[in-house]
Amino acid sequence: MAEQAYAVLEGRGLLAIDGPDAKAFLQGLISNDVNKLAPERALYAAFLTPQGKYLHDFFLFQMGDALFLDGEAARLADLKRRLGLYKLRSKVTLSERTGDFAVIALFGDGALASLGLSATAGAAAPLAGGVAFTDPRLAAIGVRAVLPTSDAVSAVEAKGFRAAGADVYDRLRLRLGLPDGSRDLEIEKSILLENGFDELNGVDWDKGCYMGQELTARTKYRGVIRKRLMPVEIEGPLPPAGTPILWQDKEIGEMRSGRDGIGLAMIRLEHLEAAAGADASFIAGNATVKPRKPDWATF
Repeated sequence: MAEQAYAVLEGRGLLAIDGPDAKAFLQGLISNDVNKLAPERALYAAFLTPQGKYLHDFFLFQMGDALFLDGEAARLADLKRRLGLYKLRSKVTLSERTGDFAVIALFGDGALASLGLSATAGAAAPLAGGVAFTDPRLAAIGVRAVLPTSDAVSAVEAKGFRAAGADVYDRLRLRLGLPDGSRDLEIEKSILLENGFDELNGVDWDKGCYMGQELTARTKYRGVIRKRLMPVEIEGPLPPAGTPILWQDKEIGEMRSGRDGIGLAMIRLEHLEAAAGADASFIAGNATVKPRKPDWATF
């Protein structure tokens, strides 16, 4: 999308983690290295079950003395509860701050430059009483800003961005092949590396132990990734999430989120390779789907 635009992401919630032990507390729980977090750098990370299966993913940034998690608003209470189970004697407080700030996506040609940000993953800078940062997953998706609710829209419009619906941003996300939390990852079932978290900077391989590290590391170093989430072009009615994808009467994948002729799907790589160049259709419900490997992916 060429024109600079913004979308208020109403479905996002904010959890503040404050106190002298905040970084140490998170470090043993999440998939990225919290010690790399700074006012000038945001991160992307996940919180897993002890068995290494997906529970939550979120953006992590620093504002003032507090750390903030930008996660799914509908599931924020669950994230807060689960983190609270591990608080023990740590000197931290967990507080929901969703109403105080708006989460805004800013995208289009020159979006980063307009906000004085580089393409470095997670590059962050103050903005209008809040913070803006290059999306730590992929610079091509643009910038995320977390701004005081009362002035959020006027602040980004003053930078030359025009309003766009969240659906416009969602189409961009789908084209780039980026998962959107529990819309695309199955809670207590999904494995991070099947969903691009390695290439999307969601895992640090050099940090110490964290919840679910054993399975995540074993998946990486044994090379046992047999399926991957990827964009699919859709011809026909949008198949609901969970719709099986068939090739030659074999179930080779499953639909995840989608809209307007594009979606994400989990595809078994062996069948993707077998069908390459073949005159065969991938069928999902009453639609035909064509998988496409994202430019950033390494499979």
